This record gives sequence, C-alpha cells and structure tokens, in this order.
Amino acid sequence: MEKTVYRGFSMNRYCVVFLFISLHSANGDVSYSVAEEMKRGSVIGNIAKDLGLGTATLSSRKARIDTDQNDKRYCDINLSTGDLIVNDRIDREGLCGKKATCVLKEELVLENPLELHRVSIRVQDTNDNAPQFSEDLISFEITESADKGARFLLTEARDADIGTNAVQRYNLQKNEHFTINVDTDGGGRKHSELVLVKELDREQEQELKLVLTALDGGSPQRSGTAIIHVTVLDANDNAPLFSQTVYKATLKLL
Repeated sequence: MEKTVYRGFSMNRYCVVFLFISLHSANGDVSYSVAEEMKRGSVIGNIAKDLGLGTATLSSRKARIDTDQNDKRYCDINLSTGDLIVNDRIDREGLCGKKATCVLKEELVLENPLELHRVSIRVQDTNDNAPQFSEDLISFEITESADKGARFLLTEARDADIGTNAVQRYNLQKNEHFTINVDTDGGGRKHSELVLVKELDREQEQELKLVLTALDGGSPQRSGTAIIHVTVLDANDNAPLFSQTVYKATLKLL
C-alpha cells in the first residue's frame, strides 16, 4: 500500500509541475516590422511595454532572446530600456530570397518561472540591389536583308529585390534602326526584345553598338547596363557594276 501511494503522489506532483510550465509558456505573442539592413543597435520596438513587463522584471528574470531558425541571433533585448534592438545584419534576400513575405521567428525567454513569448519580425525589402545583366555584352549577327519588324530576344536583367524595387522597365539608346519592346508575364517579370524598325545596310554600316539599361522602381532608383553589339551580315543585294557603260579600245594591226 505504501508503495502504491508513493507512486501516485509522485505522478501528481509531476503533472502539477508540467501544467505550471505550460501555463507560463502560453503567454501573448508580439509582432514587429523592420526594414532590412538597419544598423546594429537600431530599435525595433519596446517589447517590455508591449508585453506589460517592467524593466526590473527583465533583469531579475534574466530575459533573453532565443531564435527558432538558426544559430544567428538577429535581435537582442536592452534590459535597461526594454527595447528590442537589431543585433546583427538582417539581409532579406539572404534570408528569404524572392519570397513575397519574410518573417523572422524569435522568442523572449523569462526565467523563474519559465515564460516564453513568441516574437515575429516581418522584414521589409529596401532597394539595396541594382539590376544586373548576366553578361556585359549582348551580341547579335543580323543579315542586312532582315525585314522591318524582325524581333530578337534580349538577355533579361536580374534584381535580387522584390516588388517595385525589382526591374520595372528597359531603355534602349536612341538610334535609327532599332527600338525595344517589353512584355510582362504573369509573375511580373519583364522580357524585352530588340525590334528592327529600319533596314540595315552593311555597305553603309557594318556594326552597331547600343546601350541597354534596366531600371528598377525603387527610391532612389537603381539601374544596370549592357552593350548590344550588332554585326551586320552581307546579303547578295547588289549586282556587279562596271565603272562605265562603254569601254573603247584601239588595236594596232601588224
């Protein structure tokens, strides 16, 4: 009997402890929004105020920030002020790539008794990347007999940013032979084509060099450039010509 009572008492005690911890772990969550690349020490928000905690409580209960995702701790807490601050570089592209939303998951941990608060930090994109072409030189060989309206697909510029901070338009250096046509696909990506608007003539111009510029929609606006090099190929569009219509010669008889 004594053995049975002892076991029952022990199990009840463990259950009480488990429930106690669970109750203190189920406290409110907080959410913040922060721009990427903010300086270390920048204030994200006052987490103590948002959770109704005094600064004295933070120190006495050894408040700290733990991360859910990796060993890198992007945020920390100032125990004197209760501010949640930037602790390490937050690079949205490195964390989330091209995802539409980017959220850091952190936890505020308090001890004696154990208390956990989930902290969600939405990382906002800034225009910190310029459009880039995969190659600086885009080469075409186009015959001089090509018809007006002929189209030639151009290399797409890439931008690590998203939304309006990504590539929004292309500009082509002004010239008499080509213009540019830009289409947008369902995913918002811009595709450009070189369009021939005036026939080429190799006898007048054997090659052309034009500057292609990709621009994003951020502020300040960023851009990237590439050179389009067109080699004009000869076509059999000219018949042989004599320099004069009549040639005269005098022959001396022996």
